[in-house]
Amino acid sequence: MIADLRLAIPAAAAWAVVAVVIGMPEVAVPALVLLWAAAGLATVIALRWRALGIVALACAAAALCCTTLAIQMPARQPHGLDGAQVSVTAQATQTAYPGSRSFAATIVDIEGRTVAIPVLVFGESPENRMAIGSTLTLAGSLAATEPGDDVAFLLFPDAAPVVTAPPPWYLGWADALRVNFAAASARLPGDGGDLLAGLAIGDTSAVSDELDAAMKVTSLSHLTAVSGANCAIVIGLIMAAGAAIGMPRAARIAASTAVLVAFVTLVTPEPSVLRAALMATLVLVALWRGRPVRGVPVLALATLTLLVMDPWLARNYGFVLSVLATGGLLMLAGPLARRLERWLPRWLAVVIAVPLAAQLACQPVIILLNASLPTYGVVANLLSGPLAPVATVVGLAACVLLVLVPPLGQLLCQLAWLPSAGIAGVAQFFAALPFAQLPWVPGWWGVVALTAVSALLVLSLHRRWAVGAVVVVLVAYGGLVGGARIAVELTRPAHWQVAMCDVGQGDAAVVRSGGVIALIDTGPEPARLTACLTQLGIDRIDLLVLTHFDLDHVGGAPAVIGRVDRAFVGPSGGADNDRLVADLVAGGAQVEQVSRGPTGLLGELRWQVLWPPVRMAGIEPGNPASVTVAFEPVGECADGCLSSIFLGDLGEAVQDRLLDSGPLPRVDVVKVAHHGSPDQSEALYSRLGAVVGLIGVGADNGYGHPTDRLLDILARSGIAPLRTDQDGLILLAPGTTAGTVTVWTSR
Repeated sequence: MIADLRLAIPAAAAWAVVAVVIGMPEVAVPALVLLWAAAGLATVIALRWRALGIVALACAAAALCCTTLAIQMPARQPHGLDGAQVSVTAQATQTAYPGSRSFAATIVDIEGRTVAIPVLVFGESPENRMAIGSTLTLAGSLAATEPGDDVAFLLFPDAAPVVTAPPPWYLGWADALRVNFAAASARLPGDGGDLLAGLAIGDTSAVSDELDAAMKVTSLSHLTAVSGANCAIVIGLIMAAGAAIGMPRAARIAASTAVLVAFVTLVTPEPSVLRAALMATLVLVALWRGRPVRGVPVLALATLTLLVMDPWLARNYGFVLSVLATGGLLMLAGPLARRLERWLPRWLAVVIAVPLAAQLACQPVIILLNASLPTYGVVANLLSGPLAPVATVVGLAACVLLVLVPPLGQLLCQLAWLPSAGIAGVAQFFAALPFAQLPWVPGWWGVVALTAVSALLVLSLHRRWAVGAVVVVLVAYGGLVGGARIAVELTRPAHWQVAMCDVGQGDAAVVRSGGVIALIDTGPEPARLTACLTQLGIDRIDLLVLTHFDLDHVGGAPAVIGRVDRAFVGPSGGADNDRLVADLVAGGAQVEQVSRGPTGLLGELRWQVLWPPVRMAGIEPGNPASVTVAFEPVGECADGCLSSIFLGDLGEAVQDRLLDSGPLPRVDVVKVAHHGSPDQSEALYSRLGAVVGLIGVGADNGYGHPTDRLLDILARSGIAPLRTDQDGLILLAPGTTAGTVTVWTSR
């Protein structure tokens, strides 16, 4: 093991250094000078004290990464482009579909200047499917990203991209295979058909938001990201087949290398794929030279090589999780299996040790993405593990044979559907169980805490005191989680009427009356909306109001398509908006474009559309045309229910026009406009006379929302602000006395 770590320690040190330095580009050159000097000094000293050899190697590795970083940085993010309006030629590095909100590309030409700048094209989707490697032209504005991001700029195009050339032949053949396989998979029923392309070739475009959320909750999302397991299966089959027909070792290695290149091209060179492919290449080289293969040094060398080539991988979550999962399997799976063999048969010990090792290694980082623990993750992986290789191998064979022998390819697709459907069923089953996710401390404190717990679990394999420590931690955690859960159930008002979901920088609010549900906006992400609706016990939406079509208000809409009876929308701003409306209609919703006037009942609440006006002169689609709807109690509920108004993203000038357009109700609750921006009308808030102001806002949102001006306006108007970044999920119920509101928050 010590020998295995001789390269792993320098690789880890180099990774840590470059992960810090890419966030501070101004220190890249001083850092590389200091590191090269330290590497030279350590090398000289190591001639006498060999123990310093690892230190010298670590300094040299970090210096090499910083050198490539310093060389690439000026060309990657040239000065003077931030905020510039440009016309560019780019190549797509990600397949883009009609309706997609963003896709990755590399700018290769800016107004006649040859460059290589990675960008994320955001806001305008292509009119037709656009394959990886397609050449396209774009005109729009550039916004520089943070230095550590894996793209250098966000590109906001003025119009949909125009494809000027298809992918080159060496990429085009793979896209043809992907298209055929995706079409064949789409004809298969249910989640099994949607998931098959992801399992076989990493194409997750057909995976629904519900299934994607279930895969994440159960720690099965790695199966849809082609990784080392897929590469190992492919190379193993080629080597075994070559040996069976008597091919010499050199020929088998050459064939395996060629197939590996084709495989990477087919599944696209994502960071996890590159890591797996480079490891496979190093193994093939070792076999060709007749050298023994040791997993940890191969992983370390592959990781270091990729970091030297692309230092920005140091902060790429996919790359980080891929390396950690592989390292966990190499270093922890064996000891865990040997420990479990004391109580279980060997085969079962190995089957359990593999997913457990990967989860122990990866979970501390996953906490940064989702501050929760997958309760059934190991069990779900245990059941899905035997199915994944079958779906992968049979699916890959089907992908190729659909072109060569279509009937046989169709048959293999149907066979591959069986394990694919099984995996999807496992994900959906366990995701629907109670306590599928357990809460954990968010942020870096959560990473530190979970790393300490994982280390204790590993130490418990060898030290009895660690076993006792693990038991104490589990009992304490169970007490905290159980107590918090009981507190939630005891304190959460069962008769809540208004809810504000915590969906980050965006809006998603629920109004409930007599068992009838209205959802106003959907937030930016389907997963976060799904989590909120699940927590509230909502399956069906009687009335959906999409105030306007900005992503932070409609991005979560796919989570409720097929679950909406009636929907109100504002004026369309383009083809993307029209596609969303068409999707809602296809899902069974009755969709109406509304303006001031319509009224109706939601349980014991009367709703009324107050904006936009019937005559839209001077009002563009978007924020100024936000559908504004008010809810007022009627009948027996008149004296005991909450009244509310939802202002979308109206700005001050439009708020004043709303104030002048006719009588407005006085309400108990106002959904504050535009996440608390400064563009607000104090006269409107004073007229509404609300008790509570709801603000849908994300932590560290970069816009300064909610602003001091807005908070001052609310204070002068006697409105108590409640904000999702600080309070999380917010539930409102009628207070015990008239004119009061009972407030419950998840934090």
